[in-house]
Amino acid sequence: MLGRSLREVSAALKQGQITPTELCQKCLSLIKKTKFLNAYITVSEEVALKQAEESEKRYKKGHSLGDLDGIPVAIKDNFSTSGIETTCASNMLKGYVPPYNATVVQKLLDQGALLIGKTNLDEFAMGSGSTDGVFGPVKNPWNYSKQYREKRKQKPHGENEDSNWLITGGSSGGSAAAVSAFTCFAALGSDTGGSTRNPAANCGVVGLKPSYGLVSRHGLIPLVNSMDVPGILTRCVDDAAIVLGILAGHDPKDSTSVQDPVKPFMLPNLTDLSKLCIGIPKEYLVPELSSEVQSLWFKAANLFESGGAKVIEVSLPHTSYSIVCYQVLCTSEVASNMARFDGLEYGYRCDIDVSTEAMYAATRREGFNDVVKGRILAGNFFLLKENYENYFIKAQKVRRLIANDFVNVFNSGVHVLLTPTILSEAVPYVEFIKEDNRTRSAQNDIFTQAVNMAGLPAVSVPMALSDQGLPIGLQFIGRAFCDQQLLTVAKWFEKQVQFPVTQLQELIDDHQSFKMKS
Repeated sequence: MLGRSLREVSAALKQGQITPTELCQKCLSLIKKTKFLNAYITVSEEVALKQAEESEKRYKKGHSLGDLDGIPVAIKDNFSTSGIETTCASNMLKGYVPPYNATVVQKLLDQGALLIGKTNLDEFAMGSGSTDGVFGPVKNPWNYSKQYREKRKQKPHGENEDSNWLITGGSSGGSAAAVSAFTCFAALGSDTGGSTRNPAANCGVVGLKPSYGLVSRHGLIPLVNSMDVPGILTRCVDDAAIVLGILAGHDPKDSTSVQDPVKPFMLPNLTDLSKLCIGIPKEYLVPELSSEVQSLWFKAANLFESGGAKVIEVSLPHTSYSIVCYQVLCTSEVASNMARFDGLEYGYRCDIDVSTEAMYAATRREGFNDVVKGRILAGNFFLLKENYENYFIKAQKVRRLIANDFVNVFNSGVHVLLTPTILSEAVPYVEFIKEDNRTRSAQNDIFTQAVNMAGLPAVSVPMALSDQGLPIGLQFIGRAFCDQQLLTVAKWFEKQVQFPVTQLQELIDDHQSFKMKS
């Protein structure tokens, strides 16, 4: 049951094959068994079971609220959840319990979803490994999969097996791991420069970053207001479309959300690809790209071509400036957003009471980790009166050029761009931490952050397993607000590649509850 898609499990609930409470308990027991993955910061067991009870009453009366009624979902711990601690994986917000729900959380609850827990992340979502939060790093479920273990056996390795575990990517690594390990059916992440697509690629799940403005940001604790988007992590493209249909639409509490009414996103099955034009950006073929990812990328292009689509090479000429531009804008907005954490109204406050200034300084010194402090310092440097024109304003202009690159390509008749999501498969933690957070983020956001600066929709879809038995995902980028078209193309691709299910039997002794549908 746990390996099924949203739609399948929803049908099973409607037919009474399983009750919401049973489903919830299965997920909760699996969360306990996979605790060592560190995917969850808070497991909201009581809340979820109470919601399941309510859901059960509705099903008995035949009044189900929709596809998500009675279905366990997880929420990244930078979305406000009323009555449930929301920490952003930082000491600064340890013990903070929001008085309200983020709009996206509320929308899920209104549909009868069960809030099973809050997932782990990099502190304040700053990072690309899910290794820098105060609750420790998240481990990749594929590390324990049969596919990876069998490949490992063939290689001689003297090192301690346990110290060589793989990262999930980030910053929404907890959500990606939660979905990948079957502990929930969908999870919310956030995506500022790739934070949903990156862990999706590392964990072999679907990671959707909707168009900027399509989904409300109200209650998502902000990192970069002009780029943040709530992301969706699921095990298949159809499931992501179901969740997007529920979340999309105008929110009076978010002035940047779209004004037009949004229809549910039902994805048609593509049969005729002859009218479809796929673009391959030549600037994305970088020397750092692993040969395996590169060959799968080209293989995917051939797949579309043989399916009847037109596949052309395109140019996004300002790509090389993109990551630098992103870092200037990102840190500048971070510096501004982080000013609210001062120890006065909520969150952590230090014991120093010499003066308000001393209290501010000590609170921020003790509350934030070095990564967050580093980004605040960099951002404030770019925003200094003498630097503002040379850095911030210049970066805004470059951002416009980057967005225009995409506009030009889409105006030339291209419908969807096909690119890698990240440079390689998941790497071991010990490897990953050899470089600092900033360097790693710059490397890992290379294919993803330009999409955030341009406000476009993008989705990472798992394609195949590497020689090591680890998932490799590819990214599809769509025209602004053409999320449905993007997902329709992604769904066709997903059907062609038939990505394998994670086999986690060895991870859990009691794998009877884990019988995947064959």
